[in-house]
Amino acid sequence: LIEFDLTEIEADIAAKVIPSNAKYFLRLFNAEHGQTIPREYNLEVHSVSSSWQEGLGLDMETYKDLSYGFGSNWTVRSGSTAWTAAGGDVHAGVSATQSFDTGLEDLNIDVTTQVNGWLDSTRDNNGFMVKLPTALADGSRQRSYYTKKFFARGTEFFHKRPVLEVRWNSAIQ
Repeated sequence: LIEFDLTEIEADIAAKVIPSNAKYFLRLFNAEHGQTIPREYNLEVHSVSSSWQEGLGLDMETYKDLSYGFGSNWTVRSGSTAWTAAGGDVHAGVSATQSFDTGLEDLNIDVTTQVNGWLDSTRDNNGFMVKLPTALADGSRQRSYYTKKFFARGTEFFHKRPVLEVRWNSAIQ
C-alpha cells in the first residue's frame, strides 16, 4: 500500500505549471537482496477504495507483522477494522499491470487514470495497492519462496524513494 499527498500537484495544476494533459507514473525502485527473486511475473497496481492506516510493515527476515494491533495488513485496514475483502478493498478492474522478466526491474507504471480520478474528486485518494494478480494471491496456492522488494519512503537513498512522477511535453515549437 502506498499513498501520495496531491496538494502540491493540485497547486501546480491551478498555477498552470502542470498542464491538464500531464501523465502520472508510479515509480518504485528495486531493492536488491540476497533472497531468491521471482522471474517472469506480473504485478498489478490498483486504486484502493477504503481508507487504511500505515503500519510498520513486515519483518522480511521472520515474516512477522510489525504493526502490533495498528496499521494495515492482508486482513485489516486499520487496527482491528477488517477489509471488506481479504487482501484489501480496491476499485473494480485492474488499474495497471507491469511485467517483470528478470525480477530486478523497477516498477514504472502509468497511473494517469487513477490520479485524474483523485484530482477531479470522482474518487477519494486512498492510494495504490501493488500486488500479485488475484489468481496468485488468493491464498489457494502454496507459500511462495520468492521475495521482491522495493525501497520505501524511509530509505536513506533519497533517489530510491517511491515517487508519483508527473510527465508532460514542454517543448516550444
